[in-house]
Amino acid sequence: MSQNNEYALFAGTSHPELAQQIADCLGIPLGKARIEMFPDGEIGAHVLESVRGRDVFIVQSIARHPNFYLMELLILIDAMKRASARSIIAVIPYYGYARQDRRGKEREPITAKLVADLLQTAGATRVLTMDLHTEQIQGFFDIPVDNLYARPLILEALSKQKMDEFVVVAPDIGSIKLARAYAEALKIDLAIVDKRRVSAEQVEMSALIGDVKEKNVLLVDDVCSTGGTLKTAARVCKHVGAKRIWAAVTHGLFVGKGLIEDSGIERIVMSNTIPAPETIDQKKLEIVTAAPLFGKAIQSMIGAKSISSLYN
Repeated sequence: MSQNNEYALFAGTSHPELAQQIADCLGIPLGKARIEMFPDGEIGAHVLESVRGRDVFIVQSIARHPNFYLMELLILIDAMKRASARSIIAVIPYYGYARQDRRGKEREPITAKLVADLLQTAGATRVLTMDLHTEQIQGFFDIPVDNLYARPLILEALSKQKMDEFVVVAPDIGSIKLARAYAEALKIDLAIVDKRRVSAEQVEMSALIGDVKEKNVLLVDDVCSTGGTLKTAARVCKHVGAKRIWAAVTHGLFVGKGLIEDSGIERIVMSNTIPAPETIDQKKLEIVTAAPLFGKAIQSMIGAKSISSLYN
């Protein structure tokens, strides 16, 4: 696509590499904006080109430093609104706080809804994201939300590998729907690890539903935070006789060090919605770029075409 003055693509500081890849796919330069820190820690932003009457897309993953990057995104949205942008689309490859989507206990917040309210109040007119932790988050918004799926991208990468005698394994109950979609696409069996969460940092596995003995395992999850769920699920599979273990993850946070080490996981295929973690042995990672899909989605928005047609 040639440069189009009707729209512009800007980047926050959370994932400039992905933003540049999306711009390259669209055939346009990234918009010019200056983001700076004041001595007291406040964030300042200055849009360095006119956006009056234009559709503005802002790429920002709310990850690694979610509080900082969320605030930075809100400030950028407000700057675009006050600069008279026609529409402001928040392109959020990873929607932070998505796992806080309901009250599990009394007196707990629903922070995913709070983030939705903040984005709308700041001036976002639409949200483009990928693999929301739960579909219900779309209902937290009163503006359109387009949720892209990384599964086709990761499946394409997996198709280049020999997937003989593999079983797709959901590492917890919440991953069953995603794991079933992978199993159906790959035409292989499905197994489930029954996980019980003890705390925000600790999980306990209780049972494996399905047969993985003498088979290879593909663990599937949308978000991997500490890696504890994948690590424990891999150990459960190894304990009952699984051979090789791979993992497919959309959002690989992998907070901390050594959390996948000694788990038996040989390879992790993941999208680049979040910058690649430095804590994981890079030889174990295969990064699949989501930029072409985001680029096509943006083109569809500009051309008033259906986003769902991207998967047909």
